[in-house]
Amino acid sequence: MAERIRCFFDRSGRTYGSPRITLDLWEEGWQVSQNTVAEIMAELGLQGRKPPRRRRSLTRPGKRKTAPDLVRRKFDAIAPNVLWWGDMTEIDTGEGKLYLASVHDAFSRRALGYAMGARHDAALVSAALQMAIATRGGQVDGVIFHTDRGSEYTSEAFQQLCGRWGVVQSMGRVGSALDNAAAESFHSVFKVEYIHRRTFATRAEARLKTATWIADFYNTKRRHSAAGGKPPVEFERIIQETRARTDQEGRTA
Repeated sequence: MAERIRCFFDRSGRTYGSPRITLDLWEEGWQVSQNTVAEIMAELGLQGRKPPRRRRSLTRPGKRKTAPDLVRRKFDAIAPNVLWWGDMTEIDTGEGKLYLASVHDAFSRRALGYAMGARHDAALVSAALQMAIATRGGQVDGVIFHTDRGSEYTSEAFQQLCGRWGVVQSMGRVGSALDNAAAESFHSVFKVEYIHRRTFATRAEARLKTATWIADFYNTKRRHSAAGGKPPVEFERIIQETRARTDQEGRTA
């Protein structure tokens, strides 16, 4: 068991604590409690991610009209494409800052779209939203997209993009991290579990490795408590198959 615990810990990028490693063990058929896993990890000297550092906010209030808060700090959804949320964060590199804009589905916590660049502007957040729309096959009419009130999200170009696809904007208050707590949670995971453990010589290196982490680990391997302890893509697949099977059984009954 100790060997498997060490294997799962290493596979997570040395970030998993006992709760997620216990889920990995259960999936393999081990009958073990979380407390026992925690004790073994302590004996092996394995420690999950440390508390995050306080990050500097990138929000710069825009002068254009803002959208109302349609979410009210309720960041869960009963199905895909009901509620999305997004934000921006920065990555330090040897060439200067690289900014990451991302869009996530509240149902599974999946990162649907992301874009990176040397400037945090309307073009960056628009590119992230366009990737999210493409990921969902363009079927996004009526989805609520919640963000802060940064000038990038209140810009005319971004508002027009949302209107063109039927995306309904929602915005939290300026200076209130809790109004966009889901995005803050993603940034914490991203920074603590990945970025703060590495250095990047160039923006290109940071861009490539960040995209790989999101696509090959965060979306497909990292367990999320809000997704039933499953990775986002797997959680969506399980729910989709279950609903399809239920519908089929209902039609044949």
